Order: sequence, then C-alpha cells, then structure tokens
Amino acid sequence: MPTKNPRVNVVLERQIYEALGRVARRDGTSLSSKARDLLRDALELQEDLALTGIAAEREKTYRSGHALGHESIWGPRRREPRR
Repeated sequence: MPTKNPRVNVVLERQIYEALGRVARRDGTSLSSKARDLLRDALELQEDLALTGIAAEREKTYRSGHALGHESIWGPRRREPRR
C-alpha cells in the first residue's frame, strides 16, 4: 500500500546497516520503522541538549531576589476542602 509520508534515502556504512538489521529483527520490525524510530529518538536528544544549553545560560543570570513567586503568577493558593 503506498504511503503519502515523505521519504528519505540514506546511504549507510555496512556496519551500521547490519546493526540496524539486527536491532530491527530483534524488535520484530522493519528496517524502515526502526530507522525512523531511532531518528526520532536522536532528534529528541538533540532538542534536549539544545534546551539544556538554553537553561544553563539562563541559570547564569538567575537571581532569586528578582524571581516571581507562585502567588504573584497564579494568585493565592486555594485549599481543597477536607473530606
């Protein structure tokens, strides 16, 4: 059945191709599905690394005396009635 999803052709070294095949067989999935899943995981890791860098830069300028507290952002906390 044809798919409308975009496609990409990738040239792999023999070792990577064979490792991908072993992992796909182990997991009972196709080469294409395993490659897609591994790419998705790698992209998420790259995003996490980028966000970690942004957080580290912001942390350098953080001053607790200038930070806004919970109540100034969300208002007073409401207590849940006891049951």
